[in-house]
Amino acid sequence: MNGIIIADKPSGWTSHDVVAKLRGALKIKRVGHGGTLDPMATGVLPVLVGCATRAADLITGAEKEYVTGLKLGLVTDTQDITGNVLSNNETSVTAEELAVAYTRFLGAQKQTPPMYSAVRHGGKKLYELARRGIEVPRQQRDVFISDIELLESEGNEFLLRVVCSKGTYIRTLCHDIGASLGCGGTMSSLRRTRAGAFAIDIAHTLDEVLDAISSGDAGKVILPIDSLFSEYPPISLAEKESQRFKNGAACSAGNTADGKYRFYSPDGEFLFLGEVKANGIRVIKGFYTQ
Repeated sequence: MNGIIIADKPSGWTSHDVVAKLRGALKIKRVGHGGTLDPMATGVLPVLVGCATRAADLITGAEKEYVTGLKLGLVTDTQDITGNVLSNNETSVTAEELAVAYTRFLGAQKQTPPMYSAVRHGGKKLYELARRGIEVPRQQRDVFISDIELLESEGNEFLLRVVCSKGTYIRTLCHDIGASLGCGGTMSSLRRTRAGAFAIDIAHTLDEVLDAISSGDAGKVILPIDSLFSEYPPISLAEKESQRFKNGAACSAGNTADGKYRFYSPDGEFLFLGEVKANGIRVIKGFYTQ
């Protein structure tokens, strides 16, 4: 079995918990995911099954969209409401003032990963050090925030929609916005609503996925691998070129315009994601199985 399950991760589960549960249910060893979510977070978690795991790096690097709660005036050691409270202040920031503040965080940014994260330092995960009361310098990361939109507000609680690049910590964004306003802030909720081309409206709850698998209808919740690359046009190779690829030889694209494409065999089998340049084909990621 090969494909992608778009799971709606429940709160309280780690991404690894979901993968382990589905690996057991599917009775398949090769199961992974396309981007970690914090245990408190919910939403889109692409689960990669079989040879779809080869695309993990591609989907992990895709743009993400989140809806996050921001509570101003509250600061915690984890930068979200699950942590220990460091300060809790009264604040009267208006929606207009917040909008001015978060606009400064649009575009290319340098972001410092939080101590409570899985980033490694000296062979240890930062959260392992944080739990021992140790704080170490962290190297800033380049991130890109495409859009921030205020959806709702009530008192010191705000609901934001954030579109961002791989590696962006939304709780750090909430913390930094609060710091820029001088009152502090923490992430009060998080829901991933999109990962690359996969939006929340096609996600299945974990119960729905498990029910489909147990009833023998797993096909209802598993998308084909090529759906990962639906933004790129398809090319059907001639039988000769298809066999050349399967034998590990270089393929020719004829007079095809330069760009990225999905490549198929004459019978419709998805072979690889590739890039055409000067009539030659460079395989970006192959999915052909013997």
